[in-house]
Amino acid sequence: MRRSSKKSSSSAPAGQTKAVSKEVERIDQLFYTYADSSSGMVDPEGIETLCSHLEVPHTDVRILMLAWKMGCEKQGYITLDEWRSGLKTLRADSISKLKKAFPEMVQEVTRPSNFQDFYPFAFRYCLTEDKKKCIEIPVACELLNLVLSLQFRPQVDKLMDYLKYQNDYKVINMDQWMGFLRFCNEIIFPSLDNYDPDQAWPLILDNFVEWLRANKN
Repeated sequence: MRRSSKKSSSSAPAGQTKAVSKEVERIDQLFYTYADSSSGMVDPEGIETLCSHLEVPHTDVRILMLAWKMGCEKQGYITLDEWRSGLKTLRADSISKLKKAFPEMVQEVTRPSNFQDFYPFAFRYCLTEDKKKCIEIPVACELLNLVLSLQFRPQVDKLMDYLKYQNDYKVINMDQWMGFLRFCNEIIFPSLDNYDPDQAWPLILDNFVEWLRANKN
């Protein structure tokens, strides 16, 4: 019995197993090109170098998408496990392959089902301190511009105008953040004909709609 179970567990062809281990080896080697030797992680400096090799600004939404793909938990840091997970999924064991994987990754993230996961990830990723639950208005504006403007440019522009204009809110929480996405997906813009304040929207969106209607002209 013991012999037969051992045989079935090694059903993958030897050549295939070898190719996979070689790919992991190359992925690991690439990681250590950017990792800090003392922390054993890719830190903000390493990410900056990675971005320059990818020829992408560190503020580009694709870097945030890459962090989502890797399942990064801490902004500005990538562990070996996160790196392996992301690059194996993208089938990229070199910088040139990673560059080529970007268009497909963008398509994947912008699919509605995946975007529902990516959008809250972007918020959590920007919570730079443990137990922090809100992001400051300027950071929220930058993030909205980064993650939502491709699909909802007019709404995002107006929302950023409002957030910069108002004085009631200094920070944005997750409930408000998710409310913005729901607003963009559900509300006819710019007419706002189907906006109903009785539908349990975050108060900030009631105020936003009120401001929009008052400043229509």
